[in-house]
Amino acid sequence: MIPRICSLKPLPNYMLDVVFDNGTRVIYDVKEDLHLPGYHQLRDIPGLFESVQLDQSRTVVYWSDEIDLPSDAILEYGMDAALYEAYLNDPDKGDPVSLEDAAATLGVKL
Repeated sequence: MIPRICSLKPLPNYMLDVVFDNGTRVIYDVKEDLHLPGYHQLRDIPGLFESVQLDQSRTVVYWSDEIDLPSDAILEYGMDAALYEAYLNDPDKGDPVSLEDAAATLGVKL
């Protein structure tokens, strides 16, 4: 069954806060996708990233006809939001790191 999204919020630094119908909440790092065809527009066009939308089926988030993400990929590659927030609130974390480094620090496999 394809996971359905019930809420979606763009965050700073090209991150998405996504909640699924089953209550699972993940943080998805869109920076990892900026190398894909068309995705550079999210970085190059002011305000485009923040205009993210959810399709009617609630299984795809999109910005344009060229740029979209399926819900199953977001669920599979997103980081558990509670772990991500714990990392962000860690006073000993030092400089910002990538989502992969944060996951490794927390012992989470992406």
